[in-house]
Amino acid sequence: MSQPKPLLSAVLLAGLALSSPALAQEYVAKIGHLESTQQSRHVHLEKVAELVAERTDGDVEFQIFPQGQLGNQRQMNEGVQLGTIEATVAPAAFLGGFNPLVSILDIPYLIPEDADKAAALRDGPFGEALLDSFSDKGMVAIDLWPNGKKQFTSNEPLDTLADFAGQKFRVMDSSILIEQFNALGASAIALPFGELYTSLQTGVVDGEENPLDTIKAMKFYEVQKNLVVSDHGAMEDVVLFNPMFWESLPEDYKTIIKDAFAEVIPELTAHKTAAVDSALETITEAGTNVRVADEAERAEFRDTMFGPASAAYVAKTGDAGQTLLDIYTQAYGDL
Repeated sequence: MSQPKPLLSAVLLAGLALSSPALAQEYVAKIGHLESTQQSRHVHLEKVAELVAERTDGDVEFQIFPQGQLGNQRQMNEGVQLGTIEATVAPAAFLGGFNPLVSILDIPYLIPEDADKAAALRDGPFGEALLDSFSDKGMVAIDLWPNGKKQFTSNEPLDTLADFAGQKFRVMDSSILIEQFNALGASAIALPFGELYTSLQTGVVDGEENPLDTIKAMKFYEVQKNLVVSDHGAMEDVVLFNPMFWESLPEDYKTIIKDAFAEVIPELTAHKTAAVDSALETITEAGTNVRVADEAERAEFRDTMFGPASAAYVAKTGDAGQTLLDIYTQAYGDL
């Protein structure tokens, strides 16, 4: 029997090597976000990346790009739609222009304070419907990640709800947030975030709302006398993938990825809580008058603001918004 010629043998061996199961398909996803490498979102994206790599035997690699390395949030959202990047973890507040329905998260006291109830809301019919609302926007939304709560600060007293009347608060450009403050008798002024410190310092506005770690990082407490820990506004992130990349994944890999994002939420929440506690300590030590609203006052805040903010949401989003709000109301009641 004749032996194969050396050249033919090399070609056959190369073909076998290329078809070898050892060279499995690899999926590489660039994931962009805005936070620093020390903040909760990045730390736990890295954790998700480790879990996914481990559970897919290295077939799926997440490359995490923090601090806007892949662009501002609008550019990253568009990148996910176009497929120039595979994923982003975006604050819901930056997504209203892409999907108005997500602005339901601007409604004050939408997310329960109890962690288990909040998780049940995210994982149940309301969370599913909210994620599904991205499906016709060129994005696949696979999870909601909690990223803290907003608090009120002002240079004027905030001892009672009545104290809000007549004050001027900076808000993001959101009709829902404007109605939130209108319901309290306050005025809401939409200003760019970059102008907020100076606006507080010069009295253009009396106060603002932000998470404690943001208030610390931006040093707003230097130009604010009073702070109420109200936990009124949920800061939720949405995990978004490019549809073509997502559909290219085997079903078991999709499951692994979804499970990994869900699995780290308790750890993510604990990390965020530690950052918030540290921020509150810094703000208090700086001499800010800090007051923690009790359960009765938070209920009063919710009773005052929830209805007008919800009405503004439905006015903005129409029947689709009303449907989502109805799903929320049923789910919230079931808790």
